[in-house]
Amino acid sequence: MDSDAYDLVVIGGGTAGLVAAVGAAGTGARVLLAEENRTGGDCLWTGCVPSKTLIAAARRAHDLRTADEVGLAPVEPEVDLARVMDRVHEAIATIEPHDSPERLEREGVEVARARARFVAPGRIDVGGRTVTFRTALVATGSQPAVPPIDGLDAVDLLTSDDVWDLRTMPDRLVVLGAGPIGVELGQAFARLGSHVTVVEMAPRVLPTVDVDAAGVVADRLAAEGVDVRVSTRAVRAEPGLLVVRGADERGLPTTDEISFDLLLVATGRRPRTEDLGLDAVGVEVDRGGNVVVDDTMATTGDHVWAAGDVTGTMPFTHVASNQASLVVTNALFKLRREFHPERMPWTIFTDPEVAHVGMTEAEARSEWGDRAVIRRHDYADVDRAVTGAVTTGFAKLVATPRGKLVGATIVGESAGEAIAEQVAWLSSGASLTTMASATHAYPTMAEGPWGAAVAHARESFSGPRARRFLTPVLAALRRVDHAG
Repeated sequence: MDSDAYDLVVIGGGTAGLVAAVGAAGTGARVLLAEENRTGGDCLWTGCVPSKTLIAAARRAHDLRTADEVGLAPVEPEVDLARVMDRVHEAIATIEPHDSPERLEREGVEVARARARFVAPGRIDVGGRTVTFRTALVATGSQPAVPPIDGLDAVDLLTSDDVWDLRTMPDRLVVLGAGPIGVELGQAFARLGSHVTVVEMAPRVLPTVDVDAAGVVADRLAAEGVDVRVSTRAVRAEPGLLVVRGADERGLPTTDEISFDLLLVATGRRPRTEDLGLDAVGVEVDRGGNVVVDDTMATTGDHVWAAGDVTGTMPFTHVASNQASLVVTNALFKLRREFHPERMPWTIFTDPEVAHVGMTEAEARSEWGDRAVIRRHDYADVDRAVTGAVTTGFAKLVATPRGKLVGATIVGESAGEAIAEQVAWLSSGASLTTMASATHAYPTMAEGPWGAAVAHARESFSGPRARRFLTPVLAALRRVDHAG
């Protein structure tokens, strides 16, 4: 066999690249993975792992400060950010071996610690060595996008890539962007003792999330002292000062200055597609630079697939993993398994958490109008939430006019765990009445979504329309029983 010929060449060692490489090697394919930096990707080094570790520390600090909610004496925690960040890096180091080149090589993957780019159809230059491929996967991920704000290049700013090297708590932190990254990190730093201001151009935080869920998060941020400025645009920056423009209650334009010790930019991410030679193999990118793929994750280039953040589909680790598994079968074995975004859940790890799958209420209303079935159950009515003093939030189920589940939004304690059951129900095509028939352990937070389904079932069997049908049935059965 030609030593430079591979069944699959993977460009990028993040989640999508790792899953595809190991999966393909497991089938007996000859696989080369090229990563010029470090394997593990953003999730391990700058995303999921460090952020959730930081959030865990912030949650413990908040629990101490609010211990009176469960009848204990509150304590103001002593926060040493250097120790917290040491714990962050410990978590990374604990997980890193699973994503290491050594582990990949044990799984049968050849790893090249080099930059790779396409040079011609079927050919890739990997660190000066030209290899041929039967199939290839672009899995180069994404990176923080810094907005074009006047003077920003002169400011010593941080992004989610490098905030993990911070050792001293900033007294005043300004976060640009109130998307998932901005609100997660903003709340975490506020709980650890920083005075946080979040600046967002959109009229609300988490602008792509269910409006009711976003409102719960906004209220919690405000309650915890985070200064949230929505409908506000940053127009100029200089060291220690950000100039923003917004509007007053009458809609008249306003200009304000916000002082800061640290500026954290969390205004989105952009795909890493520079200098990959995509033109050489006919791979198209859209206006945002995302690699264009079809439902099977195939690009417009022959025998070239893409997965993960570089496609701009859904920027989540588990989505990248799902897409990569599709690539293994579709690319190597010419199957046509499709990616189903409507079955992909996601979670925003604020407190309370926000989790979602499928259609939102707004999308369902747009599709079916008032015939869309929306059922909501507040956690204030869930016994486990009451006992744990975590009653903020709700579970909302979205269904077709005939009651088939097509979406769920949960905002509350452990929402990311509770959404898993809704994914299973949605994927199976279940109705709300079927969901209501399932028994849940008591008391658990899972009773939130279940309570929404039960509300629908009760209405179906005890509402005016149901009674018009059931009342004569009961009367007939009474007559039969009396006759017997």
